[in-house]
Amino acid sequence: MTRGSKEPSKRVKTAKGRTASQVRWLERQLNDPYVKQAKADGYRSRAAYKLIELDERFGLLKGAKRVVDLGIAPGGWAQVVRAKSPKAEVVGIDLLEVEPLEGVTIFQMDFMADEAPAKLAEALGGPPDLVLSDMAANTVGHKQTDHLRTMGLVEAAAWFAVENLAPGGAFVAKVLAGGTDSDLLALLKKHFTVVKHAKPPASRKGSSEWYVIAQGFKG
Repeated sequence: MTRGSKEPSKRVKTAKGRTASQVRWLERQLNDPYVKQAKADGYRSRAAYKLIELDERFGLLKGAKRVVDLGIAPGGWAQVVRAKSPKAEVVGIDLLEVEPLEGVTIFQMDFMADEAPAKLAEALGGPPDLVLSDMAANTVGHKQTDHLRTMGLVEAAAWFAVENLAPGGAFVAKVLAGGTDSDLLALLKKHFTVVKHAKPPASRKGSSEWYVIAQGFKG
């Protein structure tokens, strides 16, 4: 993403009826160049640039034919997939309602539900060659609990990838500071030829998020 000359910081004009944290969030949004760029480029969220940057580094979308987007809301990652691989079949799932996206099949349901994996696989019409997960558990403010809940989602996503990916496929998932725990890392290293961690520039500096990238699925 190209950035222009630095503009003066904007402040929320009125804090009436807002908590201090809400005011900080709004000011951060107003002054975030990625938020501005997303609006200019027509992406639904600044998170689109995280996938763009990861793709530039790891070549994730090159030749992608079938893609699963776990935690698709609001749709920024799916937009990137459609832009870079317009012929790819894309299936997404989220608890939240997602506005329709052309060429994308979207399920509003819990990925952890027993029937969810089968629905995704059936809709795709064949094994995916890329499984993306930007899922994170709703935080409760307790660091260890939040970490465990999010890593539970990452582990479920990893097992879905291992059980469904086509040979040579890739898996990308958001993890938190500290990266992937030892059991999950062992699972990924067993089934993929390359496993790395990365923090794309679009991830806010103060954010604890990292991404695990596993490529070359062995089956």
